[in-house]
Amino acid sequence: MNLKQLKYFMAVAEELHFGRAAERLGIAQPPLSRQIMQLEAEIGATLFNRGRSAITLTQAGERLQTRGKTILDLIADTRLEVRRIGQGAEGRLRIGFVGSSTYGILPNIIKSFRAHYPQISLSLLPMNNAQLHRMLISREIDVAFARPALQDADLARLKLRDEPLVLAAPDTFDTGNRRHVTLAALRDAAFILYPEYPRPSYADLVLGLCEAQGMSVQNRVFTMDLQTALSLVAIGEGVCVVPESVGTAQRHGIRFLPFEPALGTTELSINHRIDEQGVHVRNFVKMAQTVARSLLDDRGTQG
Repeated sequence: MNLKQLKYFMAVAEELHFGRAAERLGIAQPPLSRQIMQLEAEIGATLFNRGRSAITLTQAGERLQTRGKTILDLIADTRLEVRRIGQGAEGRLRIGFVGSSTYGILPNIIKSFRAHYPQISLSLLPMNNAQLHRMLISREIDVAFARPALQDADLARLKLRDEPLVLAAPDTFDTGNRRHVTLAALRDAAFILYPEYPRPSYADLVLGLCEAQGMSVQNRVFTMDLQTALSLVAIGEGVCVVPESVGTAQRHGIRFLPFEPALGTTELSINHRIDEQGVHVRNFVKMAQTVARSLLDDRGTQG
């Protein structure tokens, strides 16, 4: 039994008249009658009692009519759901992100996307760059907010912003009367770096920038993520180099200081597979770009 045969059967079952059913379907009556007989032969059951003046459904026909309505309704619902997903009105989006992105632009992007596409289910998954890379390639996530940028020929990358790096130091850290810190003043400090593995990572970006300014960090304390690093800073275990946006959230026991001269910047990017065709990803990346541009314009106006 195919879908066309089922639709033909349902028309006859509802009209209980081959002529009216044929007219409703826009076909001649003889082909319709042949299709019904072929259906009965394939199923192995008589579906209609054919009288001289009227036809009625057999018990088998009644059961097929009940099930047929369910099947056709399901097909119609499925077609609508698939169309809405294809148009970006429904569905899901799996978003991976590095922890530091939650202090900056990410919350604004999520808020904007939810406002424009409220029916899209969002899964938000914190992880490090190596995990982001692996899960994008294996299609376990759809987009990734990475820092530093993911390097892979199979991935497309859109830079959202460059952020200056600042120092997260214990609130007991002595800078005299200065509101900034020099790298030279940190020569003997313990640098809390993350993640510990896999490498290379954000930790290597920080170490490389320090070396570029002539200082090799000797006292290194590795941990797995930003939140743990900040907790260690707060209890006085060392200092940590973080993106400027991290300093916008007040945290007990920590003060955030700009470097003088500047240590460098870190790029936050949104990444997805080059072969990604989903409308949700396209809409999300476009929204991220719009929000990033808007925030940049606002900062320029305030400046």
